Amino acid sequence: MSPANNLETLSVIEQGLMARWPESIIEPSLDRISALTDLLGSPQLSYPTIHLAGTNGKTSTSRMIDALMSELGYRTGRYTSPHLESFLERISIKGQPISPDEFIKNYNDIALYFELVDSKQPHKISYFEALTAIAFVAFAEHPVDVAVIEAGLGGQWDATNVVQSQVSVMTPIGLDHMEYLGDTLEKIAQTKSGIFKPESNVVLAAQTPEVAKVLMAKVAQVSAIPFRQGVEFSLANRAIAVGGQLISINGLHGLIDDIFLPLHGAHQANNAAIALAAAEAFTGVKLDSELVRSAFSKVSSPGRCEVVHRDPTIIIDAAHNPHGAKALVATISAEFDFETLIGVVAVLGDKDAAGILAELSQVVDFLIVSESSSPRALRANELAKVAAKFFKPDQIEIIPELRGAITYATEKATLSNQVNEGVSAVLITGSVVTAGQARGILRGLEQ
Repeated sequence: MSPANNLETLSVIEQGLMARWPESIIEPSLDRISALTDLLGSPQLSYPTIHLAGTNGKTSTSRMIDALMSELGYRTGRYTSPHLESFLERISIKGQPISPDEFIKNYNDIALYFELVDSKQPHKISYFEALTAIAFVAFAEHPVDVAVIEAGLGGQWDATNVVQSQVSVMTPIGLDHMEYLGDTLEKIAQTKSGIFKPESNVVLAAQTPEVAKVLMAKVAQVSAIPFRQGVEFSLANRAIAVGGQLISINGLHGLIDDIFLPLHGAHQANNAAIALAAAEAFTGVKLDSELVRSAFSKVSSPGRCEVVHRDPTIIIDAAHNPHGAKALVATISAEFDFETLIGVVAVLGDKDAAGILAELSQVVDFLIVSESSSPRALRANELAKVAAKFFKPDQIEIIPELRGAITYATEKATLSNQVNEGVSAVLITGSVVTAGQARGILRGLEQ
């Protein structure tokens, strides 16, 4: 099949998948995905799994675990969500997105089973469930030696939770998706802890006391072995370096120092400690120090405090909740020295826009409110009303079209840098959709 035909076929498949139950609307049940994987012969049980849940940091941590396992010589599969620009990004094999040919083949192999399950369930297979099943099949057919699987939403009834993980990883838990997960941290933690499997290894990021209590109770209930950040492993040290940071990690089997991590932020350093603990919990041995250094030096995390342009500096971040925005603000404050920061912000209507903007107001000097292409996008005029609680009227500009907002912000920063001594920069954030769309827009502007 030619590349042009591939793209056309992928577009048709994606449209068909998106016409299904959307991943933004959840019907808490494993019935559909269980029925589907049973029909497929349970491909997700044919390889060992490292399973991740949590509120923020899952994708970055997944990419780090993937890098470590690849450096060890494992053939890896990685499933993450949501995607930035292409849904093929969600399914990665040996560190690279699945090819169009492979995706089409895997889809064609199981598409008829979607309809069979649809006919026997009160709700159709969802978009996320379908992609999850395709990932399971792709990893089985490759085959991979280990799969790194990120939960989509929650844990207990997330479609990925039909795996039998050797290692479960819980990144920091905050308030998000409260309409489904509960209105307290304890309730959210209870749902997410549903990924812990009997007698498995559980790697826990540092948590608030109330969350830690819930998670440890679940660990005890399923007789799992806990590895806690701050107890069994820790981030020993971090220092800002050109292009990232230099960190030392107390792993499960001792200290590994002088690790260069080409990502910004204390939260990414903590993600690295969690990733190393997960890899060591899986292998059961201390990893070679040079191997660890080599793996981390190659890590990338697109759309996570990603510097995509210089002169002016343009940073893209997928922060979509106050927890993520707080980490972003801390990184900007500690690791960059901007005289003026121009923010381009577009959020989704079901997110805590006020909480996000409250955090961003600490570092953003001039705000351009905009909209992403998502049908769930909060209208720019409505976002401006929220912004008025945290910014003065002369600090706010409304440009609904994201391309226009980014162009205006870039020109404003460029002009400021030409006439002022201080450095002006652009920060684009508010959602994963915004981050992905911005990356494409900026590529187009540079051509």
